[in-house]
Amino acid sequence: MISKKERRNKIKARIRGRISGTAERPRLCVFRSNKQIYAQVINDLEGRTLVAASSKGITEGTKSEIAAKVGEAIAKKAIEAGINTVVFDRNGFLFHGRIKSLADGARKGGLKF
Repeated sequence: MISKKERRNKIKARIRGRISGTAERPRLCVFRSNKQIYAQVINDLEGRTLVAASSKGITEGTKSEIAAKVGEAIAKKAIEAGINTVVFDRNGFLFHGRIKSLADGARKGGLKF
């Protein structure tokens, strides 16, 4: 029987085989733990993280509301760094709940993907 972590890693490898971040369109990668959510904008050609945001320090609101705030924060930082369009990498997680909230927050903040 395949574990939940192995299943996510299998999906993640399949996704990463298809998408890659460039200097013009970096990759917006999302990681979700039980308590926090993290987002990074990555240029895969150089192997550099350009901007990052996390839910650490945000306490008020539900987990989905906090994820939306993180999405808006990453969008604000990315636009300040001159990044307008990104490739969204859900990192093997299903696109609903907190992942969807973060994506909607990033779109609301001005990122295009």
